[in-house]
Amino acid sequence: MKTQMLIVAILVLAPISTAFAAQASGTITAISKNADTITLSDGKTYVLPEGIEDTKLRVGEKVQLTYVDKGGKAVVSRLVPQK
Repeated sequence: MKTQMLIVAILVLAPISTAFAAQASGTITAISKNADTITLSDGKTYVLPEGIEDTKLRVGEKVQLTYVDKGGKAVVSRLVPQK
């Protein structure tokens, strides 16, 4: 019985925990060093937190990122350059 309840809890809670993170990929079209943001070719602007340096990024570079929505802003948690 406990095992069945645990399985049900995992199945119910798993989609909730993964719903908070999203992924995007595209080409960087703009970088704002003052606002610590980048804009991708999809037109959406993403906030870069401490630890992700915008000085290493270039307009025209292809990237894949993982982000969470915090207060209406897409805050990047992981950014990987693509080839």
